[in-house]
Amino acid sequence: MCTNDNEPIDELEKIEIELLLEALYRHYGVDFRNYVFPTIRRRIWYRIRAERLKTISGLQEKVLHDRNTFKRLTNDFSINVTEMFRDPSFFQAFRNKVVPLLREYPSIRIWHAGCSTGEEAYSMAILMHEEKLLAKTRIYATDMNEAVIEEAKLESFPAERMQQYTENYMLAGGKKSMTEYVSVSNGRAEFQPFLGGKITFAQHNLAVDESFNEFHVIICRNAMIYFNTHLQNRVHELFYQSLIPSGFLGLGHKESITFTSFADCYKEMEHNEKLYRKVK
Repeated sequence: MCTNDNEPIDELEKIEIELLLEALYRHYGVDFRNYVFPTIRRRIWYRIRAERLKTISGLQEKVLHDRNTFKRLTNDFSINVTEMFRDPSFFQAFRNKVVPLLREYPSIRIWHAGCSTGEEAYSMAILMHEEKLLAKTRIYATDMNEAVIEEAKLESFPAERMQQYTENYMLAGGKKSMTEYVSVSNGRAEFQPFLGGKITFAQHNLAVDESFNEFHVIICRNAMIYFNTHLQNRVHELFYQSLIPSGFLGLGHKESITFTSFADCYKEMEHNEKLYRKVK
C-alpha cells in the first residue's frame, strides 16, 4: 500500500496505527501517540515496505519481537534535520539580544532539546566562546534518538559540509574562522576538544521525560511542528518549569507560544526569530 497525506484514512487502519503506537509505549516506553497523525502514518507505511511486510499488524508483531526492527521504526519517526548555525539569523539575534543579558549570571546552563547530531549545540559553544562566556557555560543537548546522540558524541561531521557551515557561521556574525574550531582529516571535520568539553549529550524524550535541571536558556527549534496540540502544551509546560525566572526560550520559525496557555508568561524579544524571555 502506498499512502499520501490526502488519502482518506480507513477506520481499521486508524485502529491498527493506534494499537501499534500503544504497543510501542507499553513495551518500550517510547511515546509517539501524540505526534501529528499524517506524519506517523506515512513513516509507518515506509517501514512496512522496507521490511517487506503487508500490514500494520504485521509490523507490530515484528517490532514487539525484534528490537532491531523497533530501532529502525523509531529512527523513521525521528526527524533529524540540523546543521552548524542553522538559520544564521537566529544565532545573530541570540548574539545581539540574549548574550548581553547572560553576562549578568555567574554561570549559564543552556538546553538544546531535540538536538539531533549536535551541530547546533556545537554552534552555540562557538558563539559563547567568541563572547567570552564559554568558561562559565554548560550546554546540555538531548534527543530521543539514541543513534543520533551517539553520532553527536563523535565530535565531528562529514568534511563536505564545511563550506556550507562556514557560510552559515559568517552570516551568524562569526568573529574568527571556522578553521579555528574544526580540523579536517580523513573526510571528517573534527571539533576542537574545548568545545565538546562544555557539552553534555544525553537521551531525553520530550513526550514522556521530565526536567533534569534549571536552565537560563532553552532552545527547541522545529521539533514541535511534529507534535499535536496536546503534546505541544505538555512540552511548553516542561520548558516553562525548567526555565529560571527571566530565562530565555528559542523556538523554530514555524512555532510559537501565541496559542498556548503560556503566552502571557513570556515577552517577545525577537519576533522573526521566535526568541522569548520568561516574565512570570
